[in-house]
This record gives sequence, structure tokens and C-alpha cells, in this order.
Amino acid sequence: MASAAEQLAANINFSAFSKAEELKKRIWFTLGALIVYRLGTYVPLPGINPDELARAFQANQSGILGMFNMFAGGAVGRMAIFALGIMPYISASIIIQLMTSVVPSLEQLKKEGESGRKKINQYTRYGTVILATFQAYGIAVGLEGAGSIVMDPGIFFRFSTVVTLVGGTMFLMWLGEQITARGVGNGISLIIFAGIVAELPSAIVGTLELGRQGALSTPIILAILVLSVAVIAIIVFIERAQRRLLIQYPKRQVGNKMMEGQSSHLPLKLNTSGVIPPIFASSLLLIPATVANFSSQNGPEWLITVTSLLGRGAPLFMIIYASLIVFFAFFYTAIVFDPADTADNLKKHGGFIPGIRPGERTAQYIDYVLTRITVIGAIYLVAVCLLPEFLISATGVPFYFGGTSLLIVVSVTMDTVSQIQGHLLAHQYEGLVKKAKLRGRRR
Repeated sequence: MASAAEQLAANINFSAFSKAEELKKRIWFTLGALIVYRLGTYVPLPGINPDELARAFQANQSGILGMFNMFAGGAVGRMAIFALGIMPYISASIIIQLMTSVVPSLEQLKKEGESGRKKINQYTRYGTVILATFQAYGIAVGLEGAGSIVMDPGIFFRFSTVVTLVGGTMFLMWLGEQITARGVGNGISLIIFAGIVAELPSAIVGTLELGRQGALSTPIILAILVLSVAVIAIIVFIERAQRRLLIQYPKRQVGNKMMEGQSSHLPLKLNTSGVIPPIFASSLLLIPATVANFSSQNGPEWLITVTSLLGRGAPLFMIIYASLIVFFAFFYTAIVFDPADTADNLKKHGGFIPGIRPGERTAQYIDYVLTRITVIGAIYLVAVCLLPEFLISATGVPFYFGGTSLLIVVSVTMDTVSQIQGHLLAHQYEGLVKKAKLRGRRR
């Protein structure tokens, strides 16, 4: 017999969606916020020569600058007010989370609940301002040294660029928080998602144009299409995969009745960290390369060497990127899932894993299982993010067909859809409760 939750889920349809007024308001708010973000990616910085900028970007977009432009939704290529995107906020989050594991005072704040979380978020905002200021100043200096992109170089241009770019990043950070609180889905992830999806049609048109010109053969284009579908299928399968640990609850007496023992499962996701490791790894790789691609032609020899080593398909880039993905897969899993707390909660409620002693032994067993499935999850992330990169470097396909972009798009879509389903399920449940109350009053 189907459970109550399954029966509710089966009854979810368009009529239920049309009646969920709060959900519709959340979706409209999310769409409005994303439209505001997209409009901001077309507002250029003051004092920029757009023709010279387009020429310089065209010559340097093949490297890591292309990844930066992808996450910024094309704002880098247009040097818009949102050119820094949300990456400084993500970088500051990484640094604060790393410091939380090292600094005792921050670790204590983390344990204080909601008040501690608010203070940590405030520190993250301060860190975002500092990182964005350094990156914005680096972009201003790099633009001045990249030929005639800047029409009137000088201290005023640098000041206005820093203020504009930092203000744009802070606005996006606020917008992401508003989407999370008043909309549907994770605001920061949706902003990155919107930037990638918005640039996807131009990438498809560019690929078809390469095929029309003969630069790409028809079999290669078909192979890219098949590979994209296969990668999407793999992402969906792995993101939904779980390792379920059997949890047994003993018999207990409630009043004069003896309740039978129950069993349930502790689900451990194969990829607990989700899409965070590739985003974190990309964010850290973007910090030292913000200016390199603009000023590599006129810069010192070591800067030219660094730029070439960080190019698409370069061995050093692949090694650093893969290492950072593996590190953040384990690091973020350790942050979001604590085996000791889970074991303590099971012990308090009388639950145990069959054959494992409650308490410390249970924590060790959960950690044992979690470590091994995280290895599989990390290998999956590295394969999805790097294998398409070799194809991109070999065929010259637009960057948006990379595994990182597909992973972000598919994962964010699945998360947002699950949240919408959760809101619909809650709305259905509230409707059943109201009907039950009305029937009770009539009786």
C-alpha cells in the first residue's frame, strides 16, 4: 500500500500548482531577480572602448578567462558591472570555512546555532569586500595595460572601476540571499546557473557555424551531442544514488502497549558535496588568473608562462583543478555531515546499526562508509569535469559544453525542481488538513 506521502505526490498536477499561491509568488520573485541579474550583465563599465575590449577578449578567451566569463554570464566579455560575478563571495566562503576548522573562536561560533551562523555570514561578507576590491583593482590595472581598451586611464578610472565592480558583487550577493529566502532554490547557485544557460544558445550556434564552415565535421558534432546526453544521464544517476545504512529501533513500551521494533534507513548520498567542489576549485583558480590573460602580451616572461600553463587542456591546469575538486569533495562532506553527531542522535533515540555497537563504534562505521563513497563521488566529479575538457582542447568546441557547466546546470535544476515539489507537497498537505478540520466541524 502506498504511503501518505506517495499518495500526495501522485496527486500533484497543474491544478495543484495553480492553487499554490505562495509557490507562484516565490517563482515569480526568482524569475524577476534573475532578469535583474541578466540586465546587469549588459551595463558596461564607464571609460571602456567596447571594440578594443571585444578584440582583446577574442584573443584571450581560450584559457581560464573563458571559464570566468561562463560563470559571470558573459559579463567579462562585455566588461559589465557584474564582471566579477559571485566568485569573490564563493572564495570568501571557502576561506571562512577553512578558518572555521582551524580557528577555535570561529569553530565555537559555528556551534552556537543561528546567532553564530549570522556572525560567520557577516565575516564572509567582509571577506567578499576585501577579495572583490583586490580583484577589481587587478582588472583595472590589467585593462590599462592591455592597449587602448581604456579611453582615459588614470587614478579616476581605477577608483570608479573598483567601486563599480565591488558594488556589483555585493549586489549579486544580496540578490542571491534574497532568492534563497523569498524565492525557490539556492540563490547563489541559480545566479551561476542563469549565467551559463544564457550563454548556451550562442555556444550552440557557434558550434553549428564551425560545422558549416568545415572546421568541425558532422560526426564530431554528433559525438558531442551524444557525449552531452551521456554526461547528463550520468550526473542524474550519480546525484540520485544513495548508500542506505539499515537502522534498527528496539521494542519499547508506551503506556500499557508494547510497540514493535521498527527499521529505517540512513541515506548517504554518493556525492554528498554536490556541485560545490567544481565551483570552489574554479573560484580559487580564477583568483591568480584575473589579470594574467589581459596583460600577458605586455607583461613579464613569468606571467606569459603562467598564462600558458593555465590554458585549457594544459597539464598543470588539469592537475591543479582535479586536486582542488578532490580536496573540496572531502572537505565539504566533512563540514555538512558529522558522523559523531549522527551516532549520538541515533543513540539518544535508541537506534542502532545491526552488528555495530552504538556510540563511538557507530560513528567510526559511518565515517568508514562515508569516506569510501566520497572517494567514488570525487572520482565522478573529476571525470565529469575533466574528460570533456580534453575533448574541448582537441576539437575547439565552445567552452559551454564542458563538464563543469553541465554538472552545474543539471544539479541546480534537480535541486530547484525538488524544492518546487516540496512546496507543492506541503500545499497539498495543508489542503488535506483544512478539509479534515471542516469535516470535523460539520460532524
